[in-house]
Amino acid sequence: MNRRLVLAVLAVGLLVGLAGCSMFFGGISDEDLDQEQEYDDLRDSDADVAIDLESGSLISSGEFRAVYELEDRESLSLYRSNIYSDRALDIHSVRYWYPNGTEVTGSELDVDQSQTSTDVRVPDGNGTLAFSGDADRKSFTLPAYVEGSYEVTIPEGHRTTAFLFGDVNPGGYEREVVDDRERLTWDEMDSTLNLQYYLTRDIPLFIGLVAVVTTVGGIGIAYYYRKVKRLREQREEMGLDVDIDDDSNDGPPPGMK
Repeated sequence: MNRRLVLAVLAVGLLVGLAGCSMFFGGISDEDLDQEQEYDDLRDSDADVAIDLESGSLISSGEFRAVYELEDRESLSLYRSNIYSDRALDIHSVRYWYPNGTEVTGSELDVDQSQTSTDVRVPDGNGTLAFSGDADRKSFTLPAYVEGSYEVTIPEGHRTTAFLFGDVNPGGYEREVVDDRERLTWDEMDSTLNLQYYLTRDIPLFIGLVAVVTTVGGIGIAYYYRKVKRLREQREEMGLDVDIDDDSNDGPPPGMK
């Protein structure tokens, strides 16, 4: 093979490999870091950490917005855990506010993403950090990157209270509903937040579905029972259900003494 062709193939392979590594380990673009997002409502919260959840659609995931009041913290390592390992949390719309209120966009911060974490370093450890990311439509999990008080607002029309459909961990929270949005607050949290929530309209739909299945099942059982009973009656009319055991008890068969 021509030597130049071999070198060209190797060069292309190297470039593809580097591109693949870059994609694999992430790296968040300045466009994503600086993406527009509204955080003023969360910054008005009295909690150290305020999180707002928005539900998605059948074809798209939901989203969360989070605001962290930092106290002597110059960096946060953002990740999500599964049973195997940690993986970096993909974020966008990053903002930082100095204690005096001066705002800095994400591209002006030091944001590094590896396979296992997204590390955000801020210039002052006592400001406010905000970022957004994807969330599942009916569940949300996020480690407690900062210990302190938490406020989490569930998507509009959703609840966590029904058994089998909703769940909240850790416990020790207070719950209120404001403008059809459930709000959960903790005075102190230092463990992973796990939520399961549902649309309130799902409950009557589920009850209706159970009622339909029960009715159809009952009709099927009744129909089967009637068929079996009718078949038994037909066998009796044809003399097919003669009890041979009873006849054998009257005496020995003919010709035997």
